[in-house]
Amino acid sequence: MCELFAMCSRLPATVRLSLEPFARRGGLEGPHKDGWGLAHYVDADVNLLKEPNPAADSACVRFLQDHPFRSAMVLSHIRRATQGDVALRNCQPFVRELGGRMHVFAHNGHLEAAGLQQVFGLRTFAPVGDTDSEHAFCGLLESMRTIWRAGSVPALADRTTLVGHFAAMLRRLGPANFIYSDGDALFVHGDRRTHPDGIRPPGLHVLRRRCPVAGEHSAGAGLVIDSAADQEVVFVASVPLDDHPGWRALAEGELLVARSGDWAPVTQQRGLGAGPGREARSPVHAAVPP
Repeated sequence: MCELFAMCSRLPATVRLSLEPFARRGGLEGPHKDGWGLAHYVDADVNLLKEPNPAADSACVRFLQDHPFRSAMVLSHIRRATQGDVALRNCQPFVRELGGRMHVFAHNGHLEAAGLQQVFGLRTFAPVGDTDSEHAFCGLLESMRTIWRAGSVPALADRTTLVGHFAAMLRRLGPANFIYSDGDALFVHGDRRTHPDGIRPPGLHVLRRRCPVAGEHSAGAGLVIDSAADQEVVFVASVPLDDHPGWRALAEGELLVARSGDWAPVTQQRGLGAGPGREARSPVHAAVPP
């Protein structure tokens, strides 16, 4: 059971993030934390920080708490190892360059290794570590390679279609909660997750907030943003970070695409490979900036 977090805002915001309260709210305690990672976009590049140690013992995490960073796109992952050693190479998020842009991916779930090899044949991209999550990310980039060219960003509809098909194939292999960004959009896919009564949805939750007044705003569980007036933000987390009534659980197989701190319904896809005994569904929403 890993913990995912992402933030997508209309304007860059100063972010103060404490991973330990976030992990505790998600149910991770003590030895169940096998590493952490945080990636945030700065202009066209990504600042990636990760360690194979518990966030509670990390001097780097304490530095982040005392020295907030500024970004409009943030992705974070706290790991409980299920596949692969407890090592830096297996900590998420994973980052790769494609088409002159930095792509970031993090996954929560357990995927069949044999199925990954069969479904996602890798040619251009190869994992550095030995996790199912990184293999899946490389498979996603292999499909994205067909539309990405240096110097341009493909149409959002084309990217959404490819991510939707990727998500459907991933669900056949096991729980497939993931967050993925190409720097322009944040793709969020909710599936199933380990709960006290078994593996079931929801696997991710989302919250859209507007901050009409400039200043610091608490988003719960050790997260504070200092933003400009009229800021709009989308938060994504494995479990709600606070008791705000706006948190919504994603349905099994639901895909959201956020841009500039907002999302809006676009279309609904069906029949994208739900796998044996599972209903074929993949509701898709995407953000259309005003």
